[in-house]
Amino acid sequence: RVAPIPEGDAAPTRTLNPNPVLFGLSDLWSGRDDVASIKSYLENAKPFYLFAGFFILGIALAFTPCVLPMLPILSSIVLGRQDGGPISKTRSAYLALAYILGMALLYALAGVLTAALGSGVQRALQSPIALILFALLLLFLAGSLFGLYELKMPQAWQNKVDQLAGRQKGGSIAGAFSLGAISTLVASPCITAPLASVLGFVAQTGSMALGGGLLFVMALGMGLPLLLIAMGARSFLPQTGAWMMWLQRGLGLVLIALAIWIVWPAMSVVAGNQNQTSPRTEKRISSDLVFQVVRSSEELERILQRAKAENKPVMLDYYADWCISCKEMEAITFTNPEVAKAMSRFVLVQADVTINSQQSQALLKQFSLYGPPAILFFNGAGDEQKSFRVVGFMAPSRFLERLQELGAK
Repeated sequence: RVAPIPEGDAAPTRTLNPNPVLFGLSDLWSGRDDVASIKSYLENAKPFYLFAGFFILGIALAFTPCVLPMLPILSSIVLGRQDGGPISKTRSAYLALAYILGMALLYALAGVLTAALGSGVQRALQSPIALILFALLLLFLAGSLFGLYELKMPQAWQNKVDQLAGRQKGGSIAGAFSLGAISTLVASPCITAPLASVLGFVAQTGSMALGGGLLFVMALGMGLPLLLIAMGARSFLPQTGAWMMWLQRGLGLVLIALAIWIVWPAMSVVAGNQNQTSPRTEKRISSDLVFQVVRSSEELERILQRAKAENKPVMLDYYADWCISCKEMEAITFTNPEVAKAMSRFVLVQADVTINSQQSQALLKQFSLYGPPAILFFNGAGDEQKSFRVVGFMAPSRFLERLQELGAK
C-alpha cells in the first residue's frame, strides 16, 4: 500500500480530473510540473483507469524533445529498401511494431528494477557515468550511419528472424527492435516530472508486476505516434534513391548533436572535481540572487533552523551539474526579472547533489525525492508547503504564479 501524500496547510491543491471519462491528454500534460498532483491520481485510480492514464501519458511523452529525434530514425528504417524493392505495408508494420516492442520491454524492465531497488535506479540513470555511456553509444551508432562500419546480427540469427517473419523483404526486425530499446536509453537522461512521479510511485509500491506493467503500457502509448507516422509516411515521401544516403548522414549528425547535448552537463562535474578541496558555499545566479549551497543534511538543517528563528520563508532548490533541467531553470526561469523579484523575499538554498555520495542520497531521501530538479518551499515556521513543490522545469510565468500564490498565504 502506498502512503498518502500529505497536503500543505490550507494550500490550494492541484489535482488531475478525477472523472475517468474527462481524464484526458490535456489534463495530464498540463500538470507536467505538478508531481504531487500526478502521484495523487496514481494512488487513487482504479486499475483500468490507471493503465489507461499511463497509455495517455505515453502518447504525451512521445512529443517531448527526448523522443521526437527518434521519429526520423524509425521512418528511415521502415521506409528503407532491400534488393531494389520497396518495403511492403505489412513489412513496415512488422518493423514499426518491433521498434515499439523493444522500447516497451526496456521500459518494463526499468519499472521492475525501480520497484525492486527503489530510487537507486533513477539516480543511477542520471549519474555522469551513465550520461557519458549514453553519449558514447550514440557516437557509435552515428559511425555506422556515416558508413564507417555496418551493424549486423550474426547471419545464423538473422536467418532465423527472417524465417519467423516469413522471409519478407525490407529492413531488419532485430535492428528495429534494438533501436527501440536504444530510444529508451536516449530518453532516460531527460528527467520530466511525469516520469519522475511515475518512478516514484512505482518505487513506493514495491510491486514489480505493477511497475513493469505500467511502464510497458506507457511505452506502448509512446510508440503509437511512431507507428502512425511509419505507416502513413509512405504516401507523401518521394521515391527512395540517393536522398536516402543524405538522410542517413543527416541522422548521423543528429545523433552526434544528441551525444554532445547529453554529455555536456556531465563535463562540468569533471571540472568541478578539480576544486573539491574548497567547494563553494554560495552560488550567484544574478546580482540580486545568491543561493547558499549545501551538500549534507546537517548543513541544510542549520540553515532551515536559522530561517525559522528569524521567521523567514525558504526556497530549497535541488541541483546537479549534470542536470539539464536544472540548468534551464537557472538560465530561463530564475533570470526572469519578475521571478527574481518574487524570489528575493526567500532565503535561497541550493542542495548540490552533483556527486552521487551518501550525503547526496541522504539529502534526497530527507524529502522523498528521486533526483533533481526539485524546488521545495518552507514558511516562516519551518513547515514545508508540500502542495507547492516543483519537480522538473517550469516556465517563468507559471513559476511566478506559484510564488505569488505562496505570498498570498
